[in-house]
Amino acid sequence: MKRNIADLEMGGESEINLSPMIDCIFILLIFFIVTTVFVQEAGIDVDKPEASNSTPLPKNSILIAITETGRIFHGGKEISLARVRPIVHRILAIEDAPIIIQADRESMHDTFARVYGEVRAAGGKEIHFSTKE
Repeated sequence: MKRNIADLEMGGESEINLSPMIDCIFILLIFFIVTTVFVQEAGIDVDKPEASNSTPLPKNSILIAITETGRIFHGGKEISLARVRPIVHRILAIEDAPIIIQADRESMHDTFARVYGEVRAAGGKEIHFSTKE
């Protein structure tokens, strides 16, 4: 049934079809979900050492944390030193991301050096150290 302006002036009701708007919103929602970059946290808080200067790094970084007792964390889970290289290698195969090592100020230098060596062996070229701002 077609309505014209004369029918509307006489008090007829009109409907607004919301289907195209809902379709557009659904497509935008899918677009934003697919293009979202998720930040992977190391999973623990470490007491970072201070530095005289610092630079902000991109959000899509690979974070590896070392506690004061020498435990190593990635993605909220404790990992062994032997797992550092495969994890970093797998992520770098997908995207070329910088690696940030968050070592506690009380951690052993030996553990830090070994983690750094594993990251280099996995192909890490852009390796940074996290410090207090």
